[in-house]
Amino acid sequence: MRATLWILGSVCVVQAVGGALSALWGRGRGWFLVHHVGPLEGYEIFACIVLGVLGLALWAAGAAVRKE
Repeated sequence: MRATLWILGSVCVVQAVGGALSALWGRGRGWFLVHHVGPLEGYEIFACIVLGVLGLALWAAGAAVRKE
């Protein structure tokens, strides 16, 4: 469980940072998740911030899980 939370958190943080940089530099849609979700069009930066916070929360949850 701990490793799963760390992996999901890492994916979220990478997607958030990459998506935010892509949105700020205007480098097209790319492979970042935020740019491929229709309802988020125009809210990419905010969605990337939320995704990054989710990733950090998943890391914290992974750290809080006891080793079995």
